[in-house]
Amino acid sequence: MAEHTVRRQARGLKRMAEILDAAEQVIAEVGYPDMTTNQVAARAGMSPGSLYQFFHNKEEILDGLVSRYTADRQEFWAARLAEVTPDIPVEVLVGQLVDESVRFKSRSPAYWSLLYGSATGDRFAAASQRLHEDIARQLAAMLRRLRPELPEERAELMGTMMLAMVKTVMPMITTATPERSAELVEELKVVLVRYLG
Repeated sequence: MAEHTVRRQARGLKRMAEILDAAEQVIAEVGYPDMTTNQVAARAGMSPGSLYQFFHNKEEILDGLVSRYTADRQEFWAARLAEVTPDIPVEVLVGQLVDESVRFKSRSPAYWSLLYGSATGDRFAAASQRLHEDIARQLAAMLRRLRPELPEERAELMGTMMLAMVKTVMPMITTATPERSAELVEELKVVLVRYLG
């Protein structure tokens, strides 16, 4: 009996993941305001009725995406932080951080359209604010491992500034031609390295 329950739960989690994947694709194409649960169900290859067993409306789908992004990013930054030692060159660290942000952008396009959109209202804004405060803290901790003499308040301010720079430049990077995009990525790295220097 217990094994059957576990299998059913695993199937349920797999279906939820498929629905969230489908929602990501729909949001990336039409934006969250125009997304409908019917579109998501069709993209996930299920009936609207089946989708409702997991998510009752698009707000619940948004909450599911927020939870997924939060867990994914916290895991990523915690792993990165653990790797940082004082002998890592700043250029290498900045390069890794910027490249990963660009990779995340291409893997999760809906995240960025949600982040910069106003139609998701306070739900996404509040969640992404919490997520970004968490990332800024992780960056601050990383900076202090790199430079142990850095006061905590200064490190937190610097982490916040680094994140703000990446967030501001990211839409420019993603809407540019590949050549221009590569130039912007390199320039962002230069800016961050000089700032940290």
